[in-house]
Amino acid sequence: MFALGLGAALVSSAMFYVGIVLQAVEAKRAPKSQSLRLSLIGSLLRRPRWVLGLVLGLVGIAPQVVALAYAPFVVVQPALAVGLLLVLVLGARMLDESVGPLELAGVVAIIGGIALVAWGAPSHTEQHRGGIAVIAVVAALGVGAVVPFAVRGSRLDTAMAVTIASGFGFAAGNIATKLFGDDVGSGHYWSAGAWAVSGLAMGVVATITNMTAFQRLPSTIVVPVLTGVQTFLPIVLEPFFLREHWGSAVADGIPIGAGLALALVGTVVLTRTRAVSDVVAAASR
Repeated sequence: MFALGLGAALVSSAMFYVGIVLQAVEAKRAPKSQSLRLSLIGSLLRRPRWVLGLVLGLVGIAPQVVALAYAPFVVVQPALAVGLLLVLVLGARMLDESVGPLELAGVVAIIGGIALVAWGAPSHTEQHRGGIAVIAVVAALGVGAVVPFAVRGSRLDTAMAVTIASGFGFAAGNIATKLFGDDVGSGHYWSAGAWAVSGLAMGVVATITNMTAFQRLPSTIVVPVLTGVQTFLPIVLEPFFLREHWGSAVADGIPIGAGLALALVGTVVLTRTRAVSDVVAAASR
């Protein structure tokens, strides 16, 4: 079952990253006057390629729910970055970019980091903390996700702030997906419905800020920042909304910490290499 969960996370990641490349194509072409407005989504919904990317992202939620049901959260989250390897393959094939030592180092770091986390993770016996703690974590991320809308048009309305806010929104969505799956599994359907609505709302907000970020910054900047925030921020916050039984973790959790650090470094390295960044940038022109 652990293997099923990890495999589902890899499928979800691949669908997300292919989808984000397709969406970046059309976001760059949308009018900048629609930045941080719901009309931006309305405009993009009339573009078939963007809709295909959206569908891939939405369908990818299903394997993510499966992954979170059968594998620990701390394993699933870094596994969601593996889709970058697919982008690396696309870059090598589509743009005839060579895959050199730096790219290979990034690949090895991500795979090795996930392997360390998977090996060292405790058994899948996570439990939610109290309702207030769980809601507070998602709410805090939600506030960070909507800040750009509150400061739109001011000096605080910067491209990087929008990019980071998008990562906050997707991070909140990832946590809501975890809580949704757990509540469905335990038969708490009303709570599951509430988390589904919350995750959907965060997804809409994060999509608007994400597409705005693609309008304002090169994709080679947006993708690394977005990937880092939405993948690793929920792991940092995990102790505040989940109870892990760390007594069963290997070597007191040292392999988990080392694996997460290795996966983070590999993610940053890979997103900054030409074979990955160029395929996203080329798609965004």
